[in-house]
Amino acid sequence: MRTLTSTKLSSSSFDLKKKLNKHVLEIILLVIVIVMTFASSGFLTGENLLNILRNMALQGCIAFGMTIVIIAGEIDLSIGSTVALTGVIIGLTTGKLADAGMSMDVAVIVGILVSFIVAGLIGLFNGWILTKYKVPSFIITLAMLNVIYGIAAVISKGFPVTTLPSWYNVLGAGQIFSIPIPAIILLIVFAIIFVVMNYTTFGRSVYAVGGNPESARLSGIHVSRVKIICMVIVQLCSALSGVLVSSQVMSGSFNFGKGWEMIAISSVIIGGTSLFGGVGKVWGTFIGLIFLGVIINAMTLLNVNEYIQYIVRGLLILTAVLITTIQLMKKRN
Repeated sequence: MRTLTSTKLSSSSFDLKKKLNKHVLEIILLVIVIVMTFASSGFLTGENLLNILRNMALQGCIAFGMTIVIIAGEIDLSIGSTVALTGVIIGLTTGKLADAGMSMDVAVIVGILVSFIVAGLIGLFNGWILTKYKVPSFIITLAMLNVIYGIAAVISKGFPVTTLPSWYNVLGAGQIFSIPIPAIILLIVFAIIFVVMNYTTFGRSVYAVGGNPESARLSGIHVSRVKIICMVIVQLCSALSGVLVSSQVMSGSFNFGKGWEMIAISSVIIGGTSLFGGVGKVWGTFIGLIFLGVIINAMTLLNVNEYIQYIVRGLLILTAVLITTIQLMKKRN
């Protein structure tokens, strides 16, 4: 009887430990929220929470696209430059078409469509080089990061482009029922990517390709096609983010989006997605985004030095990678 009771207690203890390990990020996030509630009276207010959502929306849209790419075993470092190019294309297209006699309201919509097409083509090009010539995505997108920034700077001549209609500001700075529109768009993107990755054949294919490309190929999955689609998706997410940021500041500039790839990748990694591919969850990225947003907001409210904030972010990424690696090692053993 004692042995049976002891076995049950041991089993319950193991299950509890397993659940705690699975939700360690959520537990840490909850602790931080509780601590900050007492540390700063302005933290747990509706205005501040909506501010966190608004701030994380711009990089968050990209992070969900990046989740798909990393699960597929690849990476895209050019997304920040696509954000910049998107704003410049929208501004220039709007100005040129308006000068040609088109209504500015229609012209900006055309500009948005053109920017999405260009972003899709960039993703298509990255994916083609990746699958055709087997060049690592890290190298391809690192090169494209500079190329795209250069193009944005050249076509804008190094100056902000501000030819945009007044209503355009609503997309990035407007609200619906007191909820920022960028936050609503973020939740919509999250819902779409969540459904795609969890309930579609394509989502299962992404996991299979990231886990073992050769096994996926032998199973009948078109590995190259899956990877190309992933590269296109993250670029389209970047273009969406570019629309939001250019709308917020009512201009397009080649300086936008710099360093955003690191924030997006950080959120994905902190959320538990493995850089080795095949492992990760869209929900994890969402929690990672909230976690990073809360940390940055907390440090700002506590007047933490900006340079120390960089150190904290770096340590968070390193810790997240170590936790993910250790968990994977335990599973394999």
